[in-house]
Amino acid sequence: MKGQPEPPWDERDRGVLRLSSGRLVRGRGLRRPLGPGGPVPSYGVYLLGRQPPAVPWESRWLRWPDFRLPADRDEARSVLAQAWERAASERVEVACGGGRGRTGTALACLAVLDGVPADEAVAYVRAHYDPRAVETPWQKRYVRDFAPPPRPVRG
Repeated sequence: MKGQPEPPWDERDRGVLRLSSGRLVRGRGLRRPLGPGGPVPSYGVYLLGRQPPAVPWESRWLRWPDFRLPADRDEARSVLAQAWERAASERVEVACGGGRGRTGTALACLAVLDGVPADEAVAYVRAHYDPRAVETPWQKRYVRDFAPPPRPVRG
């Protein structure tokens, strides 16, 4: 369904974060299986140290070891920017093993891309997704330093 609007996530469902623009993104811990009959993502970003098992929807693996930062920060920026873009019309899921540290960090980066100031993004995700999201000081620093892309200068 890429490029074609589909029913969004239900923001009352567990793990669904409403970004300030209104985009909905689901964060999830992969150790919690999907419930039977529930909506599945059309695009998933999986933040793991090892390649995840195959899923029946389009997905992207971002090498990101537990309690660490992405192995390739340029790739992470690109993958997260694509996830943010796709969340405008697709059900996007971001997930790691437990759904808090890496997932919370990635969701905070999506919030920055969405316009939340970088120094407020961790608090935003903790308030609207999980109070224990973004687990380490270096994950917090990563979000703080995750600047939005430069805006074109108009002259």
